[in-house]
Amino acid sequence: MARVARMLLALVVAVSALAPVRTPAAAVVPPFSDVAGHPFEPDIEWLRLAELTTGCAAGRFCPSASVTRAQMASFLARGFDLALPVRDYFADDDRSFHQTDINRLAESGITRGCGGIRFCIGASTTRGQMAAFLHRAMTWTSGLPACDLFPDTNVWNRKADTLPVAADSATLVGTIGATEDLHPDFGEYLGYGIPINVVNASTPRRAVAFGYDDESDPGPYPIPSAPRVEGGSDRHLLMWEIESCTLYELFAAELTASGWRAGSGAIWDLGSNALRPDGWTSADAAGLPILPGLVRYEEVAAGAIEHAIRFTAPVTRSAHLYPARHHAGAGSSSALPPMGLRVRLKASFDTSGFGPQAQVILTAMKEYGMILADNGSPWYFTGSSDVRWDDDQLNQLKSLRGSDFEVVDTTGFVNGP
Repeated sequence: MARVARMLLALVVAVSALAPVRTPAAAVVPPFSDVAGHPFEPDIEWLRLAELTTGCAAGRFCPSASVTRAQMASFLARGFDLALPVRDYFADDDRSFHQTDINRLAESGITRGCGGIRFCIGASTTRGQMAAFLHRAMTWTSGLPACDLFPDTNVWNRKADTLPVAADSATLVGTIGATEDLHPDFGEYLGYGIPINVVNASTPRRAVAFGYDDESDPGPYPIPSAPRVEGGSDRHLLMWEIESCTLYELFAAELTASGWRAGSGAIWDLGSNALRPDGWTSADAAGLPILPGLVRYEEVAAGAIEHAIRFTAPVTRSAHLYPARHHAGAGSSSALPPMGLRVRLKASFDTSGFGPQAQVILTAMKEYGMILADNGSPWYFTGSSDVRWDDDQLNQLKSLRGSDFEVVDTTGFVNGP
């Protein structure tokens, strides 16, 4: 567990370098008696003089104690001078000394809580969560470039909960499998799911030879020396370069004696809504990006998935709907689902008996739905595996059936500018 002092050191460095903060002045808070000789004494003293902390008790800072989520909310809200909230976001912070600061984080978009309308005020903050909080806070205050997975206006990121039900919904659900189980294609085991490689400008650029070179972006691609590649025959290789906000994806990637080869590849500008040329594949059969449709643990831990989810069906039509650009179908029958088909969990489905991780996923399926992106097992939806997943909760999702979903009519449902 990270220590308060280490987190505060990171905060001081980040704030002083990248965001305006109050200048230390005459101290109102008296000196702390328990920080003399501590490795981070200068940093703690700076926070005291800047009136960013009053310590853990009268005259004490408790430099080696763990920090709670509520305490971290106050450090960030004060240090970055976040906007005052216009409403109360959480149900479990009503009696917290840190309530206003917690809501300031929510108002600024730095956190969505720990699940539903809870903030989990007494839970400890992990180093990974601290990194996320700082990144979002610095982006909010200093205008640093954020690297979201496409703009908010992108079709992946737009809710589908108010779209009408398609006239042929029952037929298409029946073709995919009305009695087939919903299946999370990821979990605790790291050899499962589609892994993500976060790369940067120093990652070596490598040439890739393609089987479908006429529909692939030539690259080069930033492939690490030991990349994480999806198991099985699809062997997807995803590379997310946050500095340039670019996504690189390969299908059937393999390192051979003559260099890297792949079936197909696509490069995406994550700040743009541009699609592939119509008729082109990508690293996915539907010609879509893969990463923005994955279920990722950090989203669920933050309390919300705010995009559609990628899923597969066993047999598809030789046709595609927006935003899909390509198909790999088995005929023209209107009973077959086309690539790009969007489905959602019925609003009437009761999610109350599911665990918190499962509830976040089910909420996203109601609000954003799922997009058909490839041929595969019925109702398999894709994510990135993580040891922090609770497989028992993910397995609860297998109790859902295809009949719990409906196809939505996406006519006119297009990207914004």
